[in-house]
Amino acid sequence: MGTASSLVSPAGAVGEVIEDTYGGGEACEIPVEVKPKARLLRGSLRRVGGSRPGGLIGASFKSTASVQELECVAEYERLRKEYEIFRVSKNNEVASMVKKEAKLDRENKRLRAELQALQKTYQKILREKESALEAKYQAMERAATFEHDRDKVKRQFKIFRETKENEIQDLLRAKRELEAKLQRLQAQGIQVFDPEESDSDDNCTDVTAAGAQSEYWNGGVLGSEPSMGSMMQLQQSFRGPEFAHSSIDVEGPFANINRDDWDAAVASLLQVTPLFSHSLWSNTVRCYIVSTDETQPDMTIFIRNYSPKLQRLCETMGYFFQVVNFPTENERPLQDVRKWEIEKSSLVILLLHLTLPSCLLEDCEEAFLRNPEEKPRLIYHRREDGRVSSVAVQQLIERISCVNKAKMIDHVGGVEEGAYEIYNCVEKIIKQDILGCEMTDLEGKDLGNKEDSTAPEEVFGDVLWDAHDEQEQMEAFQHASNSTCELGFEKYFERLNDLVAAPAPIPPLLVSGGPGSGKSLLLSKWIQLQQKHSPNTLILYHFVGRPMSTSSESALIIKRLTLKLMQHSWLVSPLTFDPAKLLEEFPRWLEKLSARHQGSIIIIIDSIDQIQQAEKHMKWLIDPLPVNVRVIVSVNVETCPQAWRFKYDFVLSYKRLWPTLHLDPLNSKDVKSLISAECNSANVKLTKEQEKKLERHCRSATTCNALYVTLLGKTIACVGNTGNIDEILQQCCQCQDTVSLYRLVLRSIQESLQSDKEKGLLREILCVIGVSHNGVSESELMELYPELTSAVLASLLHSLHKMCLLTYGCGLLKFQHLQAWEMVKLEYMEAGENLISAYRQKLVEYFTMQLSQDRVTWRSADELPWLFQQQGDKQKLHKCLLNLFVSQNLYKRGHFAELLSYWQLVGKDKSSMAAEYFDSLKEYEKSSEGEESMICLADLYETLGRFLKDLGLLSQAVAPLQRSLEIRETALDPDHPRVAQSLHQLAGVYVQWKKFGNAEQLYKQALEISENAYGAEHPRVARELDALATLYQKQNKYEQAEQLRKKSFKIRQKAARQKGNLRGFALLRQRALQLEELTLGKDTPDNARTLNELGVLYYLQNNLETAELFLKRSLEMRERVLGSDHPDCAQSLNNLAALYNEKKHYDKAEELYEKALDIRRRALAPDHPSLAYTVKHLAVLYKKMGKLDKAVPLYELAVEIRQKSFGPKHPSVATALVNLAVLYCQMKKQIEALPLYERALKIYEDSFGHMHPRVGETLKNLAVLSYERGDFEKAAELYKRAMEIKEAETLLIGGKATSRHTVTILIQENQKKQIEALPLYERALKIYEDSFGHMHPRVGETLKNLAVLSYERGDFEKAAELYKRAMEIKEAETLLIGGKATSRHSSSGDTFSLKSALLPNTLLEHGQR
Repeated sequence: MGTASSLVSPAGAVGEVIEDTYGGGEACEIPVEVKPKARLLRGSLRRVGGSRPGGLIGASFKSTASVQELECVAEYERLRKEYEIFRVSKNNEVASMVKKEAKLDRENKRLRAELQALQKTYQKILREKESALEAKYQAMERAATFEHDRDKVKRQFKIFRETKENEIQDLLRAKRELEAKLQRLQAQGIQVFDPEESDSDDNCTDVTAAGAQSEYWNGGVLGSEPSMGSMMQLQQSFRGPEFAHSSIDVEGPFANINRDDWDAAVASLLQVTPLFSHSLWSNTVRCYIVSTDETQPDMTIFIRNYSPKLQRLCETMGYFFQVVNFPTENERPLQDVRKWEIEKSSLVILLLHLTLPSCLLEDCEEAFLRNPEEKPRLIYHRREDGRVSSVAVQQLIERISCVNKAKMIDHVGGVEEGAYEIYNCVEKIIKQDILGCEMTDLEGKDLGNKEDSTAPEEVFGDVLWDAHDEQEQMEAFQHASNSTCELGFEKYFERLNDLVAAPAPIPPLLVSGGPGSGKSLLLSKWIQLQQKHSPNTLILYHFVGRPMSTSSESALIIKRLTLKLMQHSWLVSPLTFDPAKLLEEFPRWLEKLSARHQGSIIIIIDSIDQIQQAEKHMKWLIDPLPVNVRVIVSVNVETCPQAWRFKYDFVLSYKRLWPTLHLDPLNSKDVKSLISAECNSANVKLTKEQEKKLERHCRSATTCNALYVTLLGKTIACVGNTGNIDEILQQCCQCQDTVSLYRLVLRSIQESLQSDKEKGLLREILCVIGVSHNGVSESELMELYPELTSAVLASLLHSLHKMCLLTYGCGLLKFQHLQAWEMVKLEYMEAGENLISAYRQKLVEYFTMQLSQDRVTWRSADELPWLFQQQGDKQKLHKCLLNLFVSQNLYKRGHFAELLSYWQLVGKDKSSMAAEYFDSLKEYEKSSEGEESMICLADLYETLGRFLKDLGLLSQAVAPLQRSLEIRETALDPDHPRVAQSLHQLAGVYVQWKKFGNAEQLYKQALEISENAYGAEHPRVARELDALATLYQKQNKYEQAEQLRKKSFKIRQKAARQKGNLRGFALLRQRALQLEELTLGKDTPDNARTLNELGVLYYLQNNLETAELFLKRSLEMRERVLGSDHPDCAQSLNNLAALYNEKKHYDKAEELYEKALDIRRRALAPDHPSLAYTVKHLAVLYKKMGKLDKAVPLYELAVEIRQKSFGPKHPSVATALVNLAVLYCQMKKQIEALPLYERALKIYEDSFGHMHPRVGETLKNLAVLSYERGDFEKAAELYKRAMEIKEAETLLIGGKATSRHTVTILIQENQKKQIEALPLYERALKIYEDSFGHMHPRVGETLKNLAVLSYERGDFEKAAELYKRAMEIKEAETLLIGGKATSRHSSSGDTFSLKSALLPNTLLEHGQR
């Protein structure tokens, strides 16, 4: 920094401008904040320089410039320092920021690395957590499964332990009782013998009802006279006709035949029935009519006037009726159709007049000359006076008469009378030959009555059985087994056989494959092999049909399988209809049968994936199966539930696959054989090129299954003779699956039809079948479409059946395969739900019309509620359910779950449903008049009561069952079997209600009625015994229960040997008649005798319908060969009369007995035993009918005949005297009866000894007679002797306890008059105490009755005292006999509610015969 002179410009530099240091020189960075100051400085300098132009000149100017310069320099320095400081500070700040940024970058990288490590750790922990959770859930699942299996094993072991403990206790108790009994007998010096070694029958020892007089021969109709070979056989008795075992009328080839041999023969005959053709099992009575132009009026009148009557007749029995007739001009073009219809037909009718067209000759030969199954045939020949039939007609009739036993109608008269004769003959053929029964119960009734298609309940007790469901399964099995070749199933058979032989336990076997792969065919063929090679193997099968059909309802499937198990296990017990409980009980029944059955049990369910809610209702498949049980199910690969593919293995601790048998696609060899078989059946020959083309086409998964190849072969064979094979092959090769091939088949059928009308009918038929529940019958189609003739319908169905579109099931037309149904939906129902709803509405209108005409059949009950459900019309569904006959039909056929689902759909609970049913019944009762209507009303009340009982509404079920009982007792008879049915059902409610006393009383009444009505060895009696045994078991009375169960088991075992376990026993009768016709030949006396003996043997099996057929044929043959007055005709008349007597047809029996008696009186000696036989039975019948005046001379004649035959002191004479005495007592002639009783007693004592049961029974009858006459002391003495004989007999043969004293019956007679009853009770008590002592059981019973009477009169203290005394006697009795109570009153003590108390005179009806 210099002085101010330095600012003076040098010499010579005049005029130079002084540079501003801020304007030139080195540039400096000046901060923005100081720029205004710089500008101000430069501006001041410029002002100074500019104020003096020309520069600084002179000294004055120097000093001034120096000062200013110094100031500027100072300012400049200051500013420069501030700038440096500022610049350094900012540089430091920048350097610090850079360092911070680098530090942050390093920290960021470190944190990112840590974050990545944490993420990896997190993922690892998450995976470990998921693994731990999965392991936890698996452990929980294993624990739950283990607990379930453990509980199941515990239950099984508990049941096993209790069963074995009970068996041991029973054995020990029986051992102690036998030892004690043996010691008592040895102490008394009585020789011990084995009752089984006696010649007497099980029924020889009669135990009479309470207070009733003795019957020496049981049953409504006395059998033949017993053999005189031994005393024990004097007690033997048979119901019914004169059979070969009798000592009287011993004739015929079966005199020495053993009953066991006959039972074995019947069982072998039953094995023939599965070989019957499809037409015999059909649910349709098909009547094929062949008529000429001359007999067209006869046929028209028959179809118009009488066909509806026959249809109603068949509907009443649960069958369809269909008439088929082809016009004469259409005979030639429909040859195959006519032949097919003749093969299906149940009856063929030929209507002839004078001429026979040649075009009908082939039909006549096919139907009448080629009839291998011997189906019924009928020829109607209308003659005219003065005119002779043509040679062709005469020759045809002669040829038919030589080779076939066709029925002939030679009619001379008008057309109307001829049609009526045809109707009568056809009705008889349907009843006898086709349906296998006479159906006498329908005679005289209106055929429009409601159908009762329920199966008899005597096989399964209270269980309801649907014969249609069972028939549908048999037909499904037959359809599934139809095949032209085996398709190489041998390798699959080996796998199935390995499953049966494999050690248990193993899960079910899945037979999988695509649709149409042959699963049903494989299973059906294997079932046939198993039945052939392993007869001890029990096979239960079920073939599921179309979805939403009856066969796919899970509740019905489980019920059917359970009933099958019950049938084979000889166990009959109440079966619940609740679907949930039924599902629980099925495995238990399976375990019970597996423990009893010697061989394996195989359950086969085909198409199980089509079952509604299969996983829910078939969950028992997942549980462990019993050791000897194997389960095989078939499924489609795509629709198999995933839960069924796995089963948890406790040993290996993981889920493993169920064993699966997958059906492979057909190989080229099988494809060729299938197609060749179809072509060969139609005489169609394929070229090598065509075969190679088919082989190349059938290589994909959808074109090499069995159904596709079969359908392809049928298509080629169908058009092979009439069309171009190459063209049809080209069309078939464009079809890549079964549905498209079905569509091609349907279009080819449409093209073959002649008119648009037939095409429209084809569409209507398929659509109606497609929208129905279970299918549609031919008769229903004819009624739905009146323009549809039988010939057109037969032609359409033949084409559809031939091409595997439709088939028959239980008389209904159904789609043969699921793919055919899908094709119809695609082809005809593309419009959607509106079109489907329209077809359903058509069916709704048809079945609704049936209901309006009182035609409630099983078809309307099946279809109508289901259609309303599908339509969503809850109001109409509700109205339909309130139709009592619809609900009754559904319930009686076991469709309980279906009926319940309908009520749930309309939003009704159980209580409201019961109330609505009861209200409907009350309204129906107001309009019921006449016996028939009242019986129908009683059935409705009983059905409602059973339905409510199954629902668990016990309190509401009592009222309708009691009302049913009251109606039947009033409309029928107190001893009618239907009254026993009402008592049984009401007792069942009380059992569930834990009111065992009331139930026991009702069961005993039902048992007594059943024994009197059916005999002691009838299945109905076994049912009552089972019910009583179950009741005693619930009361811990195990010994009494065991005795009843053993007796019931013997009855059922015997009935099963006689009747067999096969449903549809009418077919056995049909087969027996056919065999008899083939073997007997012409009419001869020996053949007539054979028919008579066959009828008797069927009678012994309680097969009355078949017995009636044989006995009628025997009578007709004897009348033709021997004449109507021959004694053999009297035998046939007598046997028929005995059969009608058994069936309660007393008027018919009376007429036949009188004819037989008239013949034998004229033909035989007065003392002939056969004459005595007829006299005795007619006398008993007169007494039954109340014609006592007619019965007296016959009973007297029987005494005379026996005296002449056997002498005056023979026991048979005593029997006749007792029977006559009983009759006199019934007629109030006690004076005449007394000497007869005394004489009979003397004969019995001289013949048998003073301690014989016959003596005791006669003494008891004499006691009753003495009591009637007022001689009470003598009555007590006689009765005491009778009881001593009875007690001695009980000790010897281990029989039942003695019956109640007759005085108790007299007390019960006056039960409504309590004041009058009291002295009678007190008098009876004194007699008992004097006769038996103060601690006798009879004294205890009388004390208990007195206690009840005192309680009802309000004397509670006396009642308590009397009851205490009665209980002391009871306890003492229990200690003596090991707990067996002998009280005949109910536990409630209600002795004043016995409606069946009889008068003393009435008791004499049941005397000795």
